[in-house]
Amino acid sequence: MTVRIEKSGNVWTVIHARPEVRNAMDPDSAGALYDAFLEFDSDDSASVAVFWGEGGAFCAGWDLKFASTLEGEDPLGGLDLPQDGGSRGNGGDVERGPMGPSRLELDKPVIGAIAGPAVAGGMELALWCDFRVMEESAYLGVYCRRWGIPLIDGGTVRLPRLVGQGRAMEILLTGRKVPAEECARIGLCEYVVEDGHSRGRAEELAQEIARFPQSCVRTDRRSAIRQRGLPMRDALVQEWYNGKPEIAAGGVAGVGRFAGGAGRHGDFSKI
Repeated sequence: MTVRIEKSGNVWTVIHARPEVRNAMDPDSAGALYDAFLEFDSDDSASVAVFWGEGGAFCAGWDLKFASTLEGEDPLGGLDLPQDGGSRGNGGDVERGPMGPSRLELDKPVIGAIAGPAVAGGMELALWCDFRVMEESAYLGVYCRRWGIPLIDGGTVRLPRLVGQGRAMEILLTGRKVPAEECARIGLCEYVVEDGHSRGRAEELAQEIARFPQSCVRTDRRSAIRQRGLPMRDALVQEWYNGKPEIAAGGVAGVGRFAGGAGRHGDFSKI
């Protein structure tokens, strides 16, 4: 079994386990990861996921030994996306990407726990996560630049959105190694931890997020995602009508808890 799920309350850790190939992605693993994250998103008992690669590597990219066996004029035709835009992609109604879950637009947060290489398609998976915890020796990079393999699973979309076009172009075109310290400096990761501690720190953060009222967490996450590319006025309108129902649904009760003495002076321990 190359993919398994370990659960701690409402935090799920989705584990890719092909350590013998540094978690390079083959079709079986891609399909299993896709299914695992759809299961996470649809399960009412799950709130936050951690995505981790077992054995000291997040993902070394697409399995090039498999890729070398592809034949025909359109060997990836079965993974085509609808050109009319199609659906949002969180209900099993969009073809998986070569790397698995990279086309899914989940309604729940996923934290990437990055050890070792997250390169080529592995970098695309890391960028798919909501945010990233990297170990000191971990790194990203478009290593497939050497072999004439382009990024086709979100890398050229998400990288410029995170770091800006000029910096993204430099990383894309050179294919160079981007170590964890630089990733933190330019906005490619949010935490850098000692080697061996990315999963533990990511799970701690996931538990913190899972403590909050989840409908509100998802409301704010959805607003932050949907505002991209909108003019300011349109973004404010979508935020208002996305968030307004949550005030009545859960916010008033939360304010009542504050009025009763909980959470004073920024205390997050008793909410």
